[in-house]
Amino acid sequence: MNEQTTRKLSAEHGTICRLPGERYGYFGWPSVVRLDDGTLVVASSGLRAEHICPWGKTVLNVSRDDGATWSDPRVIQDSMIDDRDAGVVNLGGGKLLVSWFRSDTRKYADAGWLPEAERKTWADVFKDWTDETVESLLGSWVMLSDDAGASWGEPIRVPVSAPHGPILLRNGDLLYLGKLYGTWNDMGESVITAARSADGGRTWDTLASVPVAPHTDPVNYHEPHVVELPSGRLIGMIRIQDHSGKTIEAAGIPSFSLMQTESDDGGCTWTPARPLGFHGSPPHIIRHSSGVLVLTYGCRQAPFGQRVAFSYDDGATWEHDWIIRDDGPDGDLGYPATVELADGSLYSIYYQKAAGGEKCSLLWSKWRLPGMALT
Repeated sequence: MNEQTTRKLSAEHGTICRLPGERYGYFGWPSVVRLDDGTLVVASSGLRAEHICPWGKTVLNVSRDDGATWSDPRVIQDSMIDDRDAGVVNLGGGKLLVSWFRSDTRKYADAGWLPEAERKTWADVFKDWTDETVESLLGSWVMLSDDAGASWGEPIRVPVSAPHGPILLRNGDLLYLGKLYGTWNDMGESVITAARSADGGRTWDTLASVPVAPHTDPVNYHEPHVVELPSGRLIGMIRIQDHSGKTIEAAGIPSFSLMQTESDDGGCTWTPARPLGFHGSPPHIIRHSSGVLVLTYGCRQAPFGQRVAFSYDDGATWEHDWIIRDDGPDGDLGYPATVELADGSLYSIYYQKAAGGEKCSLLWSKWRLPGMALT
């Protein structure tokens, strides 16, 4: 599988939101959903200064023409601390759920990569932060809308966190495969766990955790996403990364790659995570109307960009490293999410620099399954 040759898909590319030259022009970690009337909604952490900063906000962009044009970004949630990684779910009937998590950026205030001028700006912000207030805001959250995102309810704390949030199951429940997040340390050290909601995201029950692969540790597992098959089987994909560059590679697992797990009982038990064996992460997975599983992920080694893997046998095997685009100026990119449009084409959104030296923007690509031409 690792020796598979890359192939490039025929794709159209465009921009959702780009604010060149703006101090708060950084956007990242987006998700996309298609509403019942065809409207596309993208949620992201935007209007921020950098990849890590205290100013992240949850923002929405909307398209009513299949992603050809997009609205300006609209802030729907902005806590005192950094709000990151927005997921969005269509609950049907004009109801939406948005998810995100909050970060304590004070831990990065003395990082060597932070310029001196920026360090002073951060210090001014942190003067208003107290341990008590920050602790009350940390965690993973969702908000609900009954009017297609025009207005939103109060934030609801949830037990797990993942960039693209939960999925809507065929029976109407929500299933959220994520990293347990009760304290800030959990985001590095906790296990990947499933949670379920039977009331549209208002309350959640924690189910089972995913067993890790031999010679790996929960600290290496991050940012999962899950899809439900017609049989009811759940297939979960998990980012695995070892920042020490030693442990998981000694076990034969590439760092910044994907692990797969399955559940046949609604998330109550999971198979041990197993490696897919190719570079790229984090995952987003959907089932196309043709039955093909579509797994999109970011590529953070040259040529930088967005890639996709396909499974034609319900996740038993994967045809990986199809290139959606490979023109990223560096590795600060990815987190692609994909929806199927009415004509069967695929629409992927992600964050990436539109040009060298710029801050990250929200971009899109429209494409079809291999062998199907764009019209």
